[in-house]
Amino acid sequence: MKKLAVLGIGAMGFPMARRLCEAGFDVHVWNRTQAKALPLQAYGAVVHNEAAAAVAGADAVISLLENGTVVHHVLFDLGVAAAMQRGALWIDMASIAPDEARLHAQLLQEQHQLRPLDAPVSGGTVGAEQGTLSIMVGGSAADFDAALPVFAALGRATHVGPAGSGQLAKVANQMIVGTTIGAVAEALLLCAKGGADMGKVREALLGGFADSRILELHGQRMVERDFTRRGGMDIQLKDMRNAMRTAQQLDCTLPIATLIAQLYAEANSHGLEGLDHSALFVELAQRNGLR
Repeated sequence: MKKLAVLGIGAMGFPMARRLCEAGFDVHVWNRTQAKALPLQAYGAVVHNEAAAAVAGADAVISLLENGTVVHHVLFDLGVAAAMQRGALWIDMASIAPDEARLHAQLLQEQHQLRPLDAPVSGGTVGAEQGTLSIMVGGSAADFDAALPVFAALGRATHVGPAGSGQLAKVANQMIVGTTIGAVAEALLLCAKGGADMGKVREALLGGFADSRILELHGQRMVERDFTRRGGMDIQLKDMRNAMRTAQQLDCTLPIATLIAQLYAEANSHGLEGLDHSALFVELAQRNGLR
């Protein structure tokens, strides 16, 4: 693994591409809005005007695009799959629906002789900057092993099964995150309405059975009313809808996740879509007559 291409230079793509540059890879990047990618030149990346040009000759191509529809468009309409060298790795680190990942894998293998991995991540922008992401990987074990040098620069990778399995794990991750954000928000709001200090309640719960990264990080954001976007409300809703879509396909009933998805949908419709996903607290606070 020497030459890499990274498609999608956003809040996650930028620090991940930077870390790959710093790890010594020959990194080529493309983004629909090129201005977002240009600062990567300072780290040695080559910025391209077209996605197909960025992937030419790459040993592995990393996708950090918005959703499954965009991934499909870039792969097959913008000519990325056709431009990749045969036998190269396609590593989709965006969060898309599992059935989309399986379809892409089938098309890439059968029509283009490429080696697909779906490898979504958890850990947010902090994990991307620090190289501590949790990476959930679906695809063949041999292709996973080949991609390990790339994953090592970004975090900790786990092979969880065949194509689509990485996205299934990501769906599970986001179900837990979304549900736990809702539980923390409701618990802190209950304490606030009862006259307790939310910050002190959070502090008291840390280290007990209710402790979690969500209570630690998102709970602090709720206490401070700091909903600056890290993981977006709109992205959380997209992931919850992927969970609902997958559950329907598998004939699996998810009453808790269904409720959380509905709450996120209503919060987004009330103008909170640009905030951090911990801003579900705002939606619940307004329902309880609190600022």
